[in-house]
Amino acid sequence: MKYFRQIGIFILLIAAALTAPDSSKAEDHWKQIGDGLFLGNFEVLNRLDGDLLKITILRIDPAKYGFRLLCASELDNQSRSIKEWATSFALIAAINAGMYHKDGITSAGYMKNHEYVNNPHVNHYKTFFAFNPIASDLPPIQIIDRECQNFDQLKSQYQSLFQGIRMISCKGKNVWKQQTDKWSTAAVGIDEGGNALFIFGETPSSVHDLIDALLALPISIHNAMYLEGGAPASFYLARGGAGIELHGQGGLDLAASIPNVLGVVKK
Repeated sequence: MKYFRQIGIFILLIAAALTAPDSSKAEDHWKQIGDGLFLGNFEVLNRLDGDLLKITILRIDPAKYGFRLLCASELDNQSRSIKEWATSFALIAAINAGMYHKDGITSAGYMKNHEYVNNPHVNHYKTFFAFNPIASDLPPIQIIDRECQNFDQLKSQYQSLFQGIRMISCKGKNVWKQQTDKWSTAAVGIDEGGNALFIFGETPSSVHDLIDALLALPISIHNAMYLEGGAPASFYLARGGAGIELHGQGGLDLAASIPNVLGVVKK
């Protein structure tokens, strides 16, 4: 009986090793591409179906970089591809600024940019990405979680906010229910150091499994918010003459035009 218990423990250890990412290997995948700007390319084995999840993460120091919310409805009512948004507005990086309604313009949740309001309605989504604070003693960016913070009080402290679905709670927990559907995902997170994380899960997976993969990586993620999934999910990073452009299911030939983006600029 003791022999079989030892065999069982050995098998569990092997399984844990196969499903957990190699910390040192993952750290090696961070590459500094600018002052306060790091790009990580990670691969995590999904323990449920054996798929290798490819995840791209851009880590951004908000002390060195600013964030811009660009809305087609505030500008010229013209949606653009993520690359077009980045090149037209001199963005270092860009990602979806949340989902949008069937009109192709209006954010699915609350969205405000300084004096302009794209959508005044606060829906049931529990999180908000907030930036451009009105006072210097406030965090430059934060993901406000309504279950542990007072949004009504905090929303007046930031000039730019938009709403999204909570992925990782303020307590560091995966709060997305498991599902059978799979898709590529764009998300934004904040790590324990207060850095912004632009996250792009390229491999189609359930969002629950993507969150588990993010929590397993040595990236010190604190919380995270869902931005978009499937074909509209988009990420762009300008790197000299050749940028990095990622899209959800469908590939580059089906690059979606999107109405609202979150961009990065040098301070």
